[in-house]
Amino acid sequence: MSRFSLAILVLFCLSQLAWSADAPFVPGTGVKVSQSGDDFEDPSWGYAMNGAKASYEQDENQRPPGGRSRNGRWYESAMRGQPDLVKRVATPPGGIEGSAGALLLRTRLSGIPGELAGKQMQDDLLMGVKSRIGRPVPVGWSPSFTVRVYLPPFEKWEDRTGASFGIRGDCQGLNTAGEMEAYWPGFFILFRSETDKDFEEDFAQIAFRAQQTGKDLPGPMIREHGWWTFGMSYTPDGRIHYYASEGTDDLTEEDHLFSSFAYGWECKYFDNMFVNVCNFENGKSWSTPWVIDEAEFFVIPPAGQTLANLVKRNSRSSSMASRGNSGGLKGILNRAVTR
Repeated sequence: MSRFSLAILVLFCLSQLAWSADAPFVPGTGVKVSQSGDDFEDPSWGYAMNGAKASYEQDENQRPPGGRSRNGRWYESAMRGQPDLVKRVATPPGGIEGSAGALLLRTRLSGIPGELAGKQMQDDLLMGVKSRIGRPVPVGWSPSFTVRVYLPPFEKWEDRTGASFGIRGDCQGLNTAGEMEAYWPGFFILFRSETDKDFEEDFAQIAFRAQQTGKDLPGPMIREHGWWTFGMSYTPDGRIHYYASEGTDDLTEEDHLFSSFAYGWECKYFDNMFVNVCNFENGKSWSTPWVIDEAEFFVIPPAGQTLANLVKRNSRSSSMASRGNSGGLKGILNRAVTR
């Protein structure tokens, strides 16, 4: 084949790929899945730590039974463990109209209990979807989630340049070898500290995980504190779409920031949404005090289907009867890990 013919073939293949790609859709489109998500409005909202946190990523120790919220909608990561502080608080200024409660997340001892890593570590808190509805959600159902995040004034951030907070999906996809594997695309909020010689003033920056190459992509800079709305949507073609906007209004098409076959993989199933809380684990440094509110999960039922076709009967009672972050080694390895 000549170089010219090969070039024509490549262009044809690329055009076919572009033609067949599913259009991005705004997170929050479709039907809200009430079995998952949380608005933190219940004054009795509480969280039980249930002993020392998991650190399977570091020492293969889960330390069951694992932390869980009283309403069964949030639970500890069996891979890395939960933040040291998980507490319902009054909604910070500028939050969703009428909101009285939100969730504060903060951590200090983010590695192996009883040890200090002396480096950046992180803890995770998962919003159950798979455990709440009784099954993974195929991307043919066009799943999406949204969550509001409060960025405090910069003087209250941990004084460290680096990753501070993550908003991510717990997914399964076909890797570049064509094998099904768990992976965790999402957003990171990075801090750029004025005490770092490379920066003249404090600011934050959004980063996307990940490009098709597997590398993170730097995104918008954030110069002012306050509320932001984040969301991710998953189309049947296996692409992932990232949306974010300042404020607490619902996301719109104008808030689309990035789309990717993250890592070059094709997403097949959505399991959970989760957040990361990062800090430098030296025994003294607390993470930035992060606050989230109004975490919601949605699907767009395929033609001829309803939500009842997705949600398994007694899924809530069965998930409450078992440890939400276990399920044997297979379940463990499907929990959140930073790559």
